[in-house]
Amino acid sequence: MVTTYKLLRERVLSIFALDLRALSLLRIGVALLIWADLIIRFSDLKAHYSDEGVLPLQVLFSNAWNGGWVSLHTMSGLWQVQALLFVVAGFFAICLLVGYQVRISTFASWFLLMSLQNRNPMLNQGGDDLLRMTLFWGMFLPWGSYFSLRSLRHPEQKLRQTKYIGWAGAAYLIQIASVYFFSALLKDSAEWTQEGTALYYALSLDQMVLPLGKLLYPHAEWLRFLTFGVYYLECFVPLLFFIPFYTSFFRVLAICLLCILNLGIGLTLYVGLFFVIGMVTLLGLIPSSVMDRWYGYTNIFKELAMDAFEAVEIFFLKHVHIKFVFRFPLLVRNAYYRSIRNAFVAFLLFYVLMSNCGTVQRIGYGPDSHLRWIGTLLRIDQNWGMFAPTVFKDDGWFVLEAKKMNGGWIDINQKGKPLQYAKPAKIVSLFKNDRWRKYSENILFISNSYLRPYYCHYALQKWNLQHPEQLLTQLKVVYMKEVSLPNYQYSPPTHEVLCECSN
Repeated sequence: MVTTYKLLRERVLSIFALDLRALSLLRIGVALLIWADLIIRFSDLKAHYSDEGVLPLQVLFSNAWNGGWVSLHTMSGLWQVQALLFVVAGFFAICLLVGYQVRISTFASWFLLMSLQNRNPMLNQGGDDLLRMTLFWGMFLPWGSYFSLRSLRHPEQKLRQTKYIGWAGAAYLIQIASVYFFSALLKDSAEWTQEGTALYYALSLDQMVLPLGKLLYPHAEWLRFLTFGVYYLECFVPLLFFIPFYTSFFRVLAICLLCILNLGIGLTLYVGLFFVIGMVTLLGLIPSSVMDRWYGYTNIFKELAMDAFEAVEIFFLKHVHIKFVFRFPLLVRNAYYRSIRNAFVAFLLFYVLMSNCGTVQRIGYGPDSHLRWIGTLLRIDQNWGMFAPTVFKDDGWFVLEAKKMNGGWIDINQKGKPLQYAKPAKIVSLFKNDRWRKYSENILFISNSYLRPYYCHYALQKWNLQHPEQLLTQLKVVYMKEVSLPNYQYSPPTHEVLCECSN
């Protein structure tokens, strides 16, 4: 009986066992993602995060702010303050990358990312939530054990074993599985479960579809097959993470299938960093058997990596004069403290699962109303309804009708070309980046109509500042709406004026 219990316990624990080297790779990947995200967002610093842009603080607080949110980025509408916060976030991302003061740099990176996302919620998509949640669980993960300055400075403290089993690891694993499993549960429309037309409608969106998607679009049977493939993949592949036998094999299989899914999304639809985030956040799940083999192949690079990390360490010690005076008390090494921490993580994991269950109508049971402030404050409230329950069918393109001071009309959405309403050859190319695409999608909703005048004024003023020789006096934000119909039917676009403004 004791032997059976011990064997069962080992099997269950093996499900949640993570490799410390894989977790360290996850840390490096997340840090690089933060930098990529900051670079993209920084290119629209004034437009998206200052009072000179499309969402001034007064408008944010009046219309889109949740009283439980926290954001340093809302302390000022000056772009200079925002730039400073971007620099601070970049600094902590570098610390996270090289493994310098990992706990503190992880907390700071999570807090600043949450703060940035709260500043302009109209830009966020599912990948942002996943990146934020990975950083959140990272605060409790030992992902600084390898490939870090800490492991170089204290080689005597390096763990002999590479396996990690803990509540934080279980939370991270269940979080990744929840993204796809609950996404499937939310896809309860006939387009996903019966007709198999969801990808047909998704690839009908010219404002998102990429060249490979256009190649697939005419093949209805292939799209039907792929729709059901995506649906059942999201349903059942997450379950492979929890098989108690041949655990490494099934985990590798699940990682490969989910990477294929994310890559397929990124190659067919314009989703920004979404698919990259989806793949990078799987790194921490790579099993030890794979890491052992990979780690063995890297012997020839270890000396070079050691020299590189030592050079970085010398730079930090000599040139980075910011010294973290905060130190965790000796309580950190106390079993009592670890018990409290594990209980806290277990509670948050249960809360996250309840939060996900609350988004599914068929379950309809979420956190108690008295506890919802926890999810709001920590931003661990989540909804993985990507293209769910149905696919958005209101397609179209924007025409920014601008009247010149010396007469005549132009379209400043197409860099001042003569005004015309014909459908552009590549609608995706009209967006500077995916943040603008997401913002443009959001201002179409009636509930977000308050955004339109600010967007109109911003576009008008920006053009006049950049083109003093061709000043504008009036601007109309027009949406040429083209509804996606079944069976490749054509829907003539309709001319909808969203907003007007003048100089």
